[in-house]
Amino acid sequence: MQWIPSFPYPPSKAGFWNPVTSTLNWCEEDYYATIYSAEIVNTLTNLLFMWLGVKGIISCRRNQHDQIFLVALLGYLVVGTGSFLFHSTLKYPMQLVDELSMIYTTCLMAYASFSYTRPLGFRVVLALSLTFLSVFITLYYHYLQNPVFHQNAYALLTIVVVFRSMHTMEVTLRPRWRKSREEDRLERQKQGLPVPTKERQHYENVRDMKTLKTMWFMVAYGLSMFLGGFAIWNLDNQFCSSIRRWRRVVGLPWGIFLEGHGWWHVMTGLGAYLYIVWGIWLRHCLNGNQEDYHLRWARFWHIPEVIRTTPVSENSVSRDKKST
Repeated sequence: MQWIPSFPYPPSKAGFWNPVTSTLNWCEEDYYATIYSAEIVNTLTNLLFMWLGVKGIISCRRNQHDQIFLVALLGYLVVGTGSFLFHSTLKYPMQLVDELSMIYTTCLMAYASFSYTRPLGFRVVLALSLTFLSVFITLYYHYLQNPVFHQNAYALLTIVVVFRSMHTMEVTLRPRWRKSREEDRLERQKQGLPVPTKERQHYENVRDMKTLKTMWFMVAYGLSMFLGGFAIWNLDNQFCSSIRRWRRVVGLPWGIFLEGHGWWHVMTGLGAYLYIVWGIWLRHCLNGNQEDYHLRWARFWHIPEVIRTTPVSENSVSRDKKST
């Protein structure tokens, strides 16, 4: 590999944060770049998480999205910040901040998904149940100190929330799953809403099918990011000794591209952010605000954003208040 311009990996040093107290240590060699960061690539890749978290919070406030998503984005930012601190120090308290904030943020998204339009009593019970679940996972994980338990709990919660959102999306937007035209007409009359003409109904059906197609692409893209990152991370774990040897053969900076856990951060950061944006857009569709908001996503490699394009109508505002 002499033809590739590179420089050799420096030897590992005694770290500023020694000793390591975390129950996990990844395939990236410790303290080879600086004594102040145990795993420099795994640390810096979390800057994407942190940037997207700040970007999402600003967008959420500017476009007046539901408050539950503002809290979820704050949780997303905490995940990135906790992971930054964990990989910098490899300290057990920072590991808990990193891993448990993933559980808490997913529970927030579960609340957003399952509480919509439910009566107050149901929302209170759901909030208490998710709080109890979060506390149980926290205490049991601290007792076991087994990362597999955390990974399984996070995966199960994520699967439940994603499949629930998929079902809601299909039932809400696909015309054949909706109520019949006559049922919809009667319900609108009871609510004092205007009854749509055939032309308007056709327009809404075409609009919602277009939205549904884009949403399914977003879901597939986000899942491919998650699963692809997970696959790379697993390869990193299974073949760590070989990968470390390959890194030293190609040298720096090229060895950075063989840091599998860093790729996990980048890909799951994008996947999780896509999921939150999808949830925001789906909530506006559930509220009947499709005319007031749209998804700005010119190319798949751009960062999507749900934009408020027109003043929200009084009916839309009242629906938003009922849903929160």
